[in-house]
Amino acid sequence: MQASSIAHPQLTKATLWVMTITTGLVVANLYYNQPLLNDIATTFHVSNGKAGQVSMYTQIGYAAGMFFIVPLADMVKRKRLMLLDFAFVVAALLLTALAPDIHILILSGFLLGAASIIPQLLIPMAAHLSKPTERGKKIGFIMSGLLIGILLSRTLSGFIGAHFGWRAMFYIAAVIMILMWALVYFMLPEVEPDYNGNYKQLMRSLIDLFRNEPKLRLASLRGALCFACFSAFWTTFVFLLKQQFNYGSEVAGAFGLVGAFGALAAGVMGRLNDRMDEFKLSAITLTLIVVSFILFLFSANSLAGLIIGVIIMDMGVQSTHIANQAIIFSLDAQARNRINTIYMVSYFIGGALGTLLATKIWDSYHWPGVCIIGITLSAIALIVHLSTRKTMQRTV
Repeated sequence: MQASSIAHPQLTKATLWVMTITTGLVVANLYYNQPLLNDIATTFHVSNGKAGQVSMYTQIGYAAGMFFIVPLADMVKRKRLMLLDFAFVVAALLLTALAPDIHILILSGFLLGAASIIPQLLIPMAAHLSKPTERGKKIGFIMSGLLIGILLSRTLSGFIGAHFGWRAMFYIAAVIMILMWALVYFMLPEVEPDYNGNYKQLMRSLIDLFRNEPKLRLASLRGALCFACFSAFWTTFVFLLKQQFNYGSEVAGAFGLVGAFGALAAGVMGRLNDRMDEFKLSAITLTLIVVSFILFLFSANSLAGLIIGVIIMDMGVQSTHIANQAIIFSLDAQARNRINTIYMVSYFIGGALGTLLATKIWDSYHWPGVCIIGITLSAIALIVHLSTRKTMQRTV
C-alpha cells in the first residue's frame, strides 16, 4: 500500500460555484419526501407511521452510502465516481416516482439515500483543491449551498406535491440530476486518487485513521453530540407547536426557513476559521448551542423566544460543523474522503440517537425534558472541547 503525491488543479471561482450548486441540489433528494408523507400514505392506503419509513430508510441509506461508497474517492478518480453515481441517483428517483406500492417506495428511498452521497465527495474535494489559508472559507461556502438545499427542498416539494402530485416531484428531480450530470461533466476538473491499495485495505484503514488521529476522534464526538441536540429539537418541535399553539406542520416548516441564518453563518464562520484560533472559535460556537437550549427551556410559550433560539442554535451547530470539517481536512491529505466518512457516519449516529432519546423523553417530560437533553449534550460537548485544549491545538 503506497501513496503518491499527485499535482492537482486549483479551485477556481467557477468550480466552487459548480460544487456548491451541485451539493445543494443533490442533498435536496434526501428531503423531498418529508412534506409528501401524508399524500404518500393516502395514495397507498397506509398509516402515517408506515409512510414515515420512507424518510427513515432514506436517511439509513445515506449513512450506508457514506460508509461504503465515499471512501472509494480516495482510490478512484473522483469526477468519474460522481458521474457514475449520478446514474444511480436518477434511477432511484425514477423508481420512486413509479413505485407501485409502499414497499417498493421504501426500497427506492433507501437506494436514493445511498446514491445521494455526492455532496460528501465534493466537500473533501474542495478541501483538497483549496489553499490551506482559504480551506475554511471554501468549505463554508459549499456548506451554505448544502444548507440552503435542505431548506428549500421541503418548500419546493410541498408546492409541487400540492399542485401536481407527489410523484411529479421525483420526475422533476430526475431531470434536475441529469442537468447536474452535464454540469459536472463539463465544468468540474478531475482529481486523481492518492491511494493505491485495494478496497479491503481501504476499509480497514478507517480503523487505523480513527485510532491514530486524535483530532478526528474529538471532532467526531463533538459533531455527534451537536447533531444529537439539533435532531432532538427538530424531532419534537412540531409536538411543542401543536401542544402550546395548536399549530401544525406548515408552521414547523416555516420555522425551518429561520435556519437560513444558519446557512449564512456557515459562510461567515468558515472565513473566521481561517483567521481565528480554531479552539477559541469552537468554544464560542459550542457555547451558543448551550445558550439556545437554555432559552428554549424558558420560551415554550413565546414564539419570539423560539425564533431567537432557533437562530442561535442553528448558528452554533452549523458553525461547529464547519470548524470540525476544517480541522479534519487539515489532517491526512491522502485520506480526506475516508476521514470525512468517519466524521459524517459519527455525525449521523449522533443525530439518530438524539432523535430516539428525544421521542422517548417527550412522552414523560415533554418540552422541558427535551431542553434538558439539549443542555446536557451540548454542555458535554463544550466540556470535552475545553478539556482537550492541548490535543486540539497540537500541530499535525
